[in-house]
Amino acid sequence: FGVSTINDIEFLPHAAKKTSVSAEATSVQLAWLYRVRHIASEMIVAKYSRQSALRAVELLRQLTLSAEEARKVPRIMAEAGIRFLIVESLPSAKIDGVCCWLSESAPVIAMTMRYDRIDNFWFVLRHELEHVIQEHGKGQIRIDTELEGSRAGTDESVHEEERIANAAAAEFCVPQKTLDSFIARKAPTFAERDILGVAATLRIHPGLIAGQLRHRTGQYNRFTSHLVKMRSIVMQGAVVDGWGDIAQVGQ
Repeated sequence: FGVSTINDIEFLPHAAKKTSVSAEATSVQLAWLYRVRHIASEMIVAKYSRQSALRAVELLRQLTLSAEEARKVPRIMAEAGIRFLIVESLPSAKIDGVCCWLSESAPVIAMTMRYDRIDNFWFVLRHELEHVIQEHGKGQIRIDTELEGSRAGTDESVHEEERIANAAAAEFCVPQKTLDSFIARKAPTFAERDILGVAATLRIHPGLIAGQLRHRTGQYNRFTSHLVKMRSIVMQGAVVDGWGDIAQVGQ
């Protein structure tokens, strides 16, 4: 935390005026957030604008056909002016990601890759990117934890900012009207050829179809063969802290 006593810890030193962290955040989660901000503060990226973030969404969409294409994510984010990094979660923290701001025009997206699956990677990334686009996190930072099941939904039990981000993430992964039609026609069974067929039509990886079907049906033991691992791919060009790698800051 960069201070000599616990009593000296501020929620977010050097943050925009009046920025705070959601009351639900635990001390372990705050420690992770401080590490994220420390690393991000030394990253150099292009100038940020809302238009650059919207452009990044379109570029990222083009990467969803192949898992290997995700290695380009860090570069696209940096060119959009968004500091993107991967920081391993601490035990019991259950963190998936966060959007925060170093200043009014310096957004940060950090992910933990807690679930090493293609569907989770793209959902969490697009979720955090929507927070950036909507300028969420400037007044109060909400660390995204356990972003699955009902917490990844859009019903009234979910905080409004999270509903907005969840809706954008789901639509990015699979256009929801297409998914509704697919489920209506094929439920309760979803043949392998049908999943591959709709994925080919949409030009997305079948793992994204599988992930959305698992979420919609609640059958999380199905379609696992499509849920390829992503961490080693994305980490190739990203700033990483964890899994034996230590981000070099303060040099």
